[in-house]
Amino acid sequence: MSREIVFDTETTGLKPFKGDRITEVGCVEVIDLIPTGKTFRRYVNPERDVPEEVVRITGLTSEFLADKPVFAEIVEDFLDFVGESQLVAHNARFDRDFLNAELTRLDRRLFDDKRFVDTLRIARKKFPGAYNSLDALCKRFSVSLSERSLHGALLDAKLLAEVYLELNGGRERSLDLGRHTPPRKRQNIPGKTIAELKAVIAPLSAEQKDQHLKFLEQVGEDPLWKKFL
Repeated sequence: MSREIVFDTETTGLKPFKGDRITEVGCVEVIDLIPTGKTFRRYVNPERDVPEEVVRITGLTSEFLADKPVFAEIVEDFLDFVGESQLVAHNARFDRDFLNAELTRLDRRLFDDKRFVDTLRIARKKFPGAYNSLDALCKRFSVSLSERSLHGALLDAKLLAEVYLELNGGRERSLDLGRHTPPRKRQNIPGKTIAELKAVIAPLSAEQKDQHLKFLEQVGEDPLWKKFL
């Protein structure tokens, strides 16, 4: 089972080591590429003014953020949610630099580059020469942008979680029940009955069954895959 955290930040600008600060952090937990429903979101008082051009993008004003906690007050909750999981972000260097700038101010351990998966880099390899912004990828994969009138860290993280799944093969890949079976046991078994198929598929844990049933709710009524549980 692979746990990852898809996340995004909103900020006061583009230069984390020259005074720009985080204004919002949004995270989505995914296990084996599927969102579990667990999320993390905090607005952050950046301890400085938010430029008007940024307000037009995020809607987060200095007045709105004035009574929100500063980063030092949310850092423990954020690190607890993230744990040791891989971090997935679009243009990950941007978000990594902002997180590390905040952690530097607090004299905390920084995030290593190896912790991050950059979906922008993945998209550029998959679609060379194409426009690979988050908006463009959502449109390419038919991910709805109907709720996105402004940029928001949690909303963008949720959209990115859907895009990340598609970049890794889409929902068809997530139905690979045989992935928990050691490679030497995998085989082509045409003509087998469901009972015979169950015998060669590795049994799922209670947690895996629960995750699979939640996913099947999106497939339709009484899908064939339920017979394998």
